[in-house]
Amino acid sequence: MKDRDEYYMREALKEARKALSAGEMPVGAVVVCGERIVARAHNQTELLNDATAHAEMIALTAAMSYLNAKYLPDCTLYVTLEPCSMCSGAVYWSKLGRLVYGASDMQRGYEHLHCPLHPKTRVRSGVLAEEAAKLIKDFFKDKR
Repeated sequence: MKDRDEYYMREALKEARKALSAGEMPVGAVVVCGERIVARAHNQTELLNDATAHAEMIALTAAMSYLNAKYLPDCTLYVTLEPCSMCSGAVYWSKLGRLVYGASDMQRGYEHLHCPLHPKTRVRSGVLAEEAAKLIKDFFKDKR
């Protein structure tokens, strides 16, 4: 499973780089169901002028639409940055089977804010965390 998690996190990192190229905070996400990527997304808050247009929100919505499903218990969300409280709420309500994220977010991350996930959602953190964190650091360094 470790190699699979790294493979799909690399796909999420590709999405994060798309966000960076578009001047967005570089966060990317993919939803995997049955070894198949069913949704891809990256932050689009600037493009859409929408504070809720986070990669996770867009990816979860796209996956539910693609699968014609209200819940995602057999799916895994791979995201480059620890989800915020809003996104963890979406993970909770989607009944996601598994969450895998890269870099931790010590200020806005759901774990640090003590936001619950669905009790059946399994979590793995720190997958390719250094690479994900570097994208975020470089983004903010360039903004200063």
